[in-house]
Amino acid sequence: MLKTIANAFSVADIRKKLAFTAAMLLLYRLGAYIPAPGVDVDAVKEIQGNFGGSGVLGFLNLFSGGGLERLSLFALGIMPYITASIILQLLTVVVPSLERLQKEGEVGQQKITQYTRYLTVGLAFGQSLGYVFLFRSFGNEAGTSVVGTLTFSKLFMIVICLTAGCTLLMWLGELITQRGIGNGISLMIFASIVTGLPTGITQWWGNPDQVFVVMMPFVALAVIVAIVFVQEGQRRIPVQYAKRVVGRKMTSGGSTYLPLRVNMAGVIPVIFAASIMAFPPTIGQLLNTPTALDFAAFFGPNTWAYVVGEVFFIIIFTYFYTAVTFNPVDQADNLKKYGGFIPGVRPGRPTAEYLDRILSRLTFPGALYLGAVAALPTILISQTSANFFFGGTSILIVVGVALDTVKQLEAQLMMRNYEGFLK
Repeated sequence: MLKTIANAFSVADIRKKLAFTAAMLLLYRLGAYIPAPGVDVDAVKEIQGNFGGSGVLGFLNLFSGGGLERLSLFALGIMPYITASIILQLLTVVVPSLERLQKEGEVGQQKITQYTRYLTVGLAFGQSLGYVFLFRSFGNEAGTSVVGTLTFSKLFMIVICLTAGCTLLMWLGELITQRGIGNGISLMIFASIVTGLPTGITQWWGNPDQVFVVMMPFVALAVIVAIVFVQEGQRRIPVQYAKRVVGRKMTSGGSTYLPLRVNMAGVIPVIFAASIMAFPPTIGQLLNTPTALDFAAFFGPNTWAYVVGEVFFIIIFTYFYTAVTFNPVDQADNLKKYGGFIPGVRPGRPTAEYLDRILSRLTFPGALYLGAVAALPTILISQTSANFFFGGTSILIVVGVALDTVKQLEAQLMMRNYEGFLK
């Protein structure tokens, strides 16, 4: 493995991509420590107790890499973009014009991406507006002033800066995807979670519950092993190609396989479900009324309502995202077009039905696996302050993103005939 890493750095193209990715992530982490203009940094430090424990603000603060508790330029993180992506993907199912755009290939996808960007800006503007009033309320309760005298010009300046920070993160994520290694948005969430690991380790080691201190490494290790085992699991569908004439040449037939992964959706359903379940408590915190706060506490992280809702949305999004990324009808048409067939299955519609049946059987255990990994560790350590950093959702995202990034690096190395990471 060390030799492979050395080979990766010895290739100039890959070295540049890795350096570019690291530079963009470093810029992201730098922005998380720069406070928004018009914000009293000392006053923000006095109200940081609101972001501890197991409240929704602590959960959102984790996904912003600690930027929310500082009310920094990147306080919103990348969550508005993820929420906008969820909304657009759901609308493609019910809006015929968006469904037609999705089927138009790259041109249509570019149009949907443009709509996602516009919606991200709108969501970021509304969310930053709510955060300003929320921090002002926290400051009044603590007897301090986070934003001072809140005039329209100051409010507008802070909101615009926070919105611009979220837009900049969206752009950086797309740059990483295009010019770096891995998915930029996923890597930003990965960096946000990993940044909090030292704090989580400190809280774990200083926990008064000695049983938790002893058992936590074994629970985390078991979850990581389960994630890697299932993420790499696949069903290989045999495919046979018949001999055919191409021009003046006769191509020989051959046999290969079509790999169908147990979890084809990756960590996307978990990120989507976490975004959806963070929405109701956020609204309750922003309204800051007794009823709204009770509502926020009911759906707060690590509550039974939150766990059940998260598992439900994970299962729904797993089926939805798998259907988006793998179309059995298109796969059957491609096989028929190039003279391929599955032994024992007729080409065309029977092949599509066969692939759909196999995919449904694989997606169900894959969805249950994602829900179990996200929920069970969270339930086991829900009474500790380190649950955000060692919870199933965090570990699943970190390991899943790391595996996907390593696979992309593996593909880059295989193109240059280097022996890769994964055996």
